[in-house]
Amino acid sequence: MSGQRYIRAGQDTTKRLYYISIAAVILFLILLSRLWFLQFIEVDRLRVMSENNRLRFIPVAASRGALLDRNGKIIVNNTPSFSLAVIPNEVKDITYLVENISRIIGVDREELLSRWTKSKGRAKYFPVVLASGLTRDQVEYFEENRLRLPGIEVEVKPVREYPGGTFSSHLLGYIAEVSDKELDMPDFSDYNPGDYIGKNGIERSYEKYLHGEDGGRQIEVDARGRYLRTLSENPPVPGQSMELTIDLDLQRAAEKALGDKAAAVIALDVNNGEVLSFASSPGFDPALFTGRMPPEKWKSYLEDKRHPLENKALKGQYPPGSTFKVITALAGLSEGVIDEHTTVNCTGEHKLGNATFRCWNKKGHGRIDLKGALRESCDVYFYLLGEKLGVDKIADYARRFSFGEPLGIGIDGEKGGFVPTSAWKEKKTGTKWFKGETLPVSIGQGYLTATTIQLAAMTAGLATDGKIYRPHLVKRILDREGKTAREFPPELLKKIDLKAEHFRLVREGLLAVVNEPRGTGAAARLYEVKVAGKTGTSQVVKMKDGKNASSYQFRDHALFIAFAPYEKPEIAVAVVVEHGEHGGGAAAPVAGQLLRKYFELKGVIKRTEPRVEDEDGDEESGGGD
Repeated sequence: MSGQRYIRAGQDTTKRLYYISIAAVILFLILLSRLWFLQFIEVDRLRVMSENNRLRFIPVAASRGALLDRNGKIIVNNTPSFSLAVIPNEVKDITYLVENISRIIGVDREELLSRWTKSKGRAKYFPVVLASGLTRDQVEYFEENRLRLPGIEVEVKPVREYPGGTFSSHLLGYIAEVSDKELDMPDFSDYNPGDYIGKNGIERSYEKYLHGEDGGRQIEVDARGRYLRTLSENPPVPGQSMELTIDLDLQRAAEKALGDKAAAVIALDVNNGEVLSFASSPGFDPALFTGRMPPEKWKSYLEDKRHPLENKALKGQYPPGSTFKVITALAGLSEGVIDEHTTVNCTGEHKLGNATFRCWNKKGHGRIDLKGALRESCDVYFYLLGEKLGVDKIADYARRFSFGEPLGIGIDGEKGGFVPTSAWKEKKTGTKWFKGETLPVSIGQGYLTATTIQLAAMTAGLATDGKIYRPHLVKRILDREGKTAREFPPELLKKIDLKAEHFRLVREGLLAVVNEPRGTGAAARLYEVKVAGKTGTSQVVKMKDGKNASSYQFRDHALFIAFAPYEKPEIAVAVVVEHGEHGGGAAAPVAGQLLRKYFELKGVIKRTEPRVEDEDGDEESGGGD
């Protein structure tokens, strides 16, 4: 019996060994197959994962090109800004991470999660920017809590520094983070979420020159994300700087002259179209758009009746008022309807059918010729002239001076104003044009509108016997060594084919506006340089239906155009003061201050002269416009 038990025990042991051997072989085969799978099938994926675990890509943003004035003075440069980014493949708990970030920087967690979600589909090792414009205290907190918040990375990016606050904000524009819509555009295919781009003004229109090319560093980190060494580096290429046509000192004078008015002023070099100053008031602080705009500030911008976010120099479209009488006068002379000796008797009003069209001077100007009509801005003279010309003739001459179309200054959003015709009205309303509708157009009212830049270009054309250069804001683009990479030469937009004699007669009238008794533009007079100009007042609404003329939004706009020196023109100026009421009182002084500064900078005027008083001891000033 014992022998049999011994044999059975041996057989059991053999079976167990057999099964164990089979299991070991199977396990070995499994391990071998797994090893083969990892070595040959999954090798590429695992290599990437391994590299990602120890490698990190740190993007390095390129500095934007600087903006300089025509004399090389810096207007806008860059300053460092801190952004918070996260490395997706190092984030263990996005909810926990977002809640901590939200608590520290005061950004809604839903906004942070939205940015995180939008990053899906990108490389897991590429940083995702969740917040920009961190304070130094916030930077210190995140650096101290790096181990507790795995995946975070503080990046340093150059952003714009606007030392002048609201200075030239509408001209320069601002930068902000690229939007999702912009990322889908072909022009921004190389940009990443969190990158900064120009949003308007010079910053937007010349983005491709200013932006530069971003670089980056590939670094090795340990298991805790701590830096070990740099493996490779691709340095960023800075953006190109731009030398603008603006004179910084003249620009400051323009903005000082406007003060806090809702207004615009543009000064042009009449001989090449260079914009010497370009101001729209009030402005906004471009720096606020770089980070998070305070809600209360945004609300104040939107509720301000002066509309600080609107570029009034390019987008504001106003009835040009009596400044347009220049066009009506040239049309009348060229068509042979009037000459320099033609006179009318202004009684203070002109009747046409059942309608009465009044002059600003209720008492009338009496018998007056072209020069006097321009000098004193007699409405009746131009009512009668416009009635003889007809609206289509007036429109023809207005279009010759580029009214009704953008001039192509180089900034997005430029408006073209509007020039009415009889055909336009019939197409739009199905009714014919009436004579009574021509009279307001002849003095720059009615359906007619223009922009400040168009008024400046018209003035330059008048000063140069019909040469209108395309206004432009950039003189040249500089490469990284400060050498000229591209120049922007003058471009003659058009040469208006009118007689030099007719230009001379109108210019003489504008000289009288500023320099003769009863001239409406005396506030722009300079005693060292002869200035020629024209005042204008454009009606905002008809004062009826219970509207209060003292209410800001119902007051007339004030306008003024000028050029100087009269004998050999160099500079043309156009000013629009919204709801300023009278061009002679609100707009002409702005032009006078700007022209004085221009000639002081040239050394023509040595010192500021006091206003000259007339014989009665009162300052000279014009009435009406």
